[in-house]
Amino acid sequence: MATLLYRLGRFSFRRRGRIAAVWLLLLILLGVGAATLMGPTSDKFSMPGTESQRALDDLDRQFPQAGGATGTIVVAAPEGGKLDPAAVAPVVKEASRIDGVTAAMDPFQTGSVSQDGRYALIQVQFDKAADEVTDEQKSAYEAVGADVEGLRIEHGGEVMGGEVEVGSTEALGVLVAAVVLVITFGSLVAAGMTLLNALIGVAVGMAGLFSLTSVIELTSTAPILALMLGLAVGIDYSLFITSRYRQYLAEGLQPEEAAGRATGTAGSAVVFAGATVVIALVGLSVVGIPFLSVMGLAAAGTVAVAVLVALTLLPAFLSFAGKKVLPRKQRHTAENGTSAEGFGFTWGRLVTKLRVPLLVVGILGLGALTLPAQDMRMALPDAGTAAEGSPAREAYDLTSEGFGEGFNGRLIAVVNGEDAQSTGAAAEKATALIKATDGILAVAPPQLNEQGTTALLAIIPEAGPTAAATEDAVHDIRDRVADIEGADIALTGATALGIDVSKKLADALPVYLLLVVGLSILLLMLVFRSILVPLKAALGFLLTVGATFGITVAIFQEGHLAGLVGVDTPGPLVSFLPILLIGILFGLAMDYEVFLVSRMREDFVHGADPQAAMVSGMGHNARVVTAAALIMTSVFGGFVLMDDPIIKSIGFALAVGVVIDAFVVRMALVPAVMSLLGRAAWWLPKPVDKALPDLDIEGEKLNRQLAAETRDKAPVSV
Repeated sequence: MATLLYRLGRFSFRRRGRIAAVWLLLLILLGVGAATLMGPTSDKFSMPGTESQRALDDLDRQFPQAGGATGTIVVAAPEGGKLDPAAVAPVVKEASRIDGVTAAMDPFQTGSVSQDGRYALIQVQFDKAADEVTDEQKSAYEAVGADVEGLRIEHGGEVMGGEVEVGSTEALGVLVAAVVLVITFGSLVAAGMTLLNALIGVAVGMAGLFSLTSVIELTSTAPILALMLGLAVGIDYSLFITSRYRQYLAEGLQPEEAAGRATGTAGSAVVFAGATVVIALVGLSVVGIPFLSVMGLAAAGTVAVAVLVALTLLPAFLSFAGKKVLPRKQRHTAENGTSAEGFGFTWGRLVTKLRVPLLVVGILGLGALTLPAQDMRMALPDAGTAAEGSPAREAYDLTSEGFGEGFNGRLIAVVNGEDAQSTGAAAEKATALIKATDGILAVAPPQLNEQGTTALLAIIPEAGPTAAATEDAVHDIRDRVADIEGADIALTGATALGIDVSKKLADALPVYLLLVVGLSILLLMLVFRSILVPLKAALGFLLTVGATFGITVAIFQEGHLAGLVGVDTPGPLVSFLPILLIGILFGLAMDYEVFLVSRMREDFVHGADPQAAMVSGMGHNARVVTAAALIMTSVFGGFVLMDDPIIKSIGFALAVGVVIDAFVVRMALVPAVMSLLGRAAWWLPKPVDKALPDLDIEGEKLNRQLAAETRDKAPVSV
């Protein structure tokens, strides 16, 4: 591996113009493809194999006029007043005229008026799913009632979902990353080159992703996740290789040779670090949830591009920069082949002395932070957690004010029978059983399709969509109607779908952990040729993810210090956050593990004793890992400033997870454990050693080959 990448690095260094031209051409082609082929993203959550999805599919076939997106227009009279049917009628009429609306129901005819007569709900039925409703239709829907005076009118419902926009908050993360790079390198050339390299990789990856939206359905959060990860790892991988290049220059190597060796050694670590991230992201496909699989594959693609850019385009940039990547005062020092020890060496020696106290304090501290995670609840986000002042949130709050939170989490029971008689009888039995269920406020009369074979029962729970009482009511209803004969009855709706998502993800989590962690441990065994090092890495990750969950639950669910991150209404975590966080954090944690421990392994293989190798690994890479962690934290932290609750929670959890893993686990606990283990850390049974291929990421074979070439070129004395 190291030899192959060494040759690739030198080739890219020598052919810098061609390499840069190829990437520029690829960026232009994909950019044109994205501009011409890009399709809309989707907010649709498909859940194959669940009762709620089965019911939705039945609606599409048996009751298509009820299978489209719904909207709810909330109308309220001034405080102390009552609604006049004549004043509401024009609003209903205007809504019914929107292109694609099949029905807008008068609340005075459907009984959707509050007891005090002040509030009313106008139900609007579209003929297409929410992700198929055009921007023009959404704009027309939001404009309904704009000219009506004396009434407050808010617009909510499924149709209000929209794409997540990327804005200035992400640019803030990039700006912080640029500052960190300048401080780390002490050179504007090195910082600018590293950042430019990463940005080109992200641009290529995102352009390729958007080019595919014409043939694949992409969820609105998938591009944001891909951008978030692609940018973070792209900067980190370029940072790591550039830092190694600077080290080789400081040892007196010529720029081309330094670039080749940096790509061969640090590049090998980048390949395997990227591979762990890709494995974790692709592993999301085993959950069997399409939108989650797309998110994982999209992000994995941008990470893979980041690795390729770091291995090829970066050496070309290094060729353009030469020794200018070093600060001016170090360029003469580099020519003499000397360099000063930094803080990393001091920290490594300190960890050796305080290894036991560090382990005790670190493990107990992270364990304490994990405690809130035992109360973690999961659900799909609803309008109740949207940003205050947003149209969806205003409609949610106004509905809750006039009717109660349960009206925001309506359920739908789909009754399918062989004929009208059996369907009607089953619907009556189901209505009686559902009304008698704890936590249910009301059940509307059945609505039948034209054939009479499918009936819909609209169910109003007492509590909100994400409340534990509503979840219990859903399970109770399903148990009660399961024994009704003569028809198939399934419960669906956004609330039921969210509950099914959470259950399916909870069931898939152990399988996902086993697959991702197992494959990554095997990969790390190949990298480090050790059993204890991969196991230590996995155990450290468990501490990281536990503490991250605990902090996220304390803030986003329980509301402690929620105002600091802009959380208006605490509530359950988005249902796919735990499994997504585990996948991404595991990959990033292994990044830092590979960056730090690969240098320890490299020095150990080259003859250093275990303690000296540990100190050397920390000395050479502590500064790089610190910078990488700060960059990742700033990039992820930029997404915390977004209004979208899903992106905000993902960005926060990733930022916190990176801080904990990099500074507590990898920079403190890992060297402490390596110091305790000593030579045993690199133990590998001989049968396993023979069975595993030697990938040579530490460059031992490369060094032997270069040494042999040097001897062959040396003049023979006579």
